[in-house]
Amino acid sequence: MSFEALQNLTGRNWVTAGAVACLLALGGCEETGTTPNGGSASGGSGEGETYVIGVVAKSQGNPVFKAARVGAEDAANDLEAEYGITVDVRWQTPNSEDAQVQAQYVEQLVASGVDGIAISVINADVLNGALSDAVEQGVTVMTFDSDAPDSGRMAYYGVDDKAAGAAVMRELAKVMGENGVVAILAGNEAATNLQARVAGVREEAAKYPGITVKATYYHPETANDAASKMQSVQNTNPEITGWALVGGWPLYTDNALDGIYENAKVVSLDPLPLPLNYLEKGQVQVLIGQPYYGWGYESVTYIVEKLHNEKNPPSEMIYADFDVVTGDNLADFKGQWEDWLARNKDAAP
Repeated sequence: MSFEALQNLTGRNWVTAGAVACLLALGGCEETGTTPNGGSASGGSGEGETYVIGVVAKSQGNPVFKAARVGAEDAANDLEAEYGITVDVRWQTPNSEDAQVQAQYVEQLVASGVDGIAISVINADVLNGALSDAVEQGVTVMTFDSDAPDSGRMAYYGVDDKAAGAAVMRELAKVMGENGVVAILAGNEAATNLQARVAGVREEAAKYPGITVKATYYHPETANDAASKMQSVQNTNPEITGWALVGGWPLYTDNALDGIYENAKVVSLDPLPLPLNYLEKGQVQVLIGQPYYGWGYESVTYIVEKLHNEKNPPSEMIYADFDVVTGDNLADFKGQWEDWLARNKDAAP
């Protein structure tokens, strides 16, 4: 299991929790020089500094972002212990995916004086303006999961989508014995990340002379629609012996693979709790994981390293490794999800 898998309030109160603790413990603290956004004016390694980092994910209910929240908070704790600083993570995420709400949250965070923002961008066209304004006002911005490359953000952390598609096909080829007919399941045909994943599947499939790609099948990105599409395609094309899913959509509903798993191997992205059940039942052979916890952990870490130590990320595009989940390590991943989700329940709204 990779490092990422094992780690994946609107207004700011100017007297932070760290400052209150300092006052209680010492009877008062000398004010240090700060930037307009609350960070250290020296940009050095002095102890006692406070950094406020806003984290804006796509939606509250999605388990992948619950894992990212735990990662962000763990990073804050680790950085505090390492550098003797205070890292205040402000979770600011829409209840459901809404790019306009994300833009409003970015503006609110900037107005409240945050030092950094980590964000999973729903729609770059909508977010570019708010993120560019944040950068211009001295806020260090990091994207994770999905990018806004024209926003002026410092760096992106996540998977290479084309490589993700290739990983799905590579594992599918193994379980198919490098022979058979493959169907690709995708979601929104206009989504650039899904286009890249499909391209990765097709390029990898071309390496196997015994494998033929039947077609790519798009669908609305809901579990029921995805399951219906797969079942309809399998019924009318019984020669299909393998499915490459570039997203786990159908695996978020019950009995999605009835009539499919009996005739075809299935490899999908996203080893989330519900898809793991399909793996446990043997209806899915392999799940390819993204760094959900690392989205939060690494993004907060890179931002604070830049703010506190003036240390730049290793590159503008930081690509994470994939987790390959099979029956052999299934129990480890189920246990990790139980931990992440339990810890998220204890988090403040």
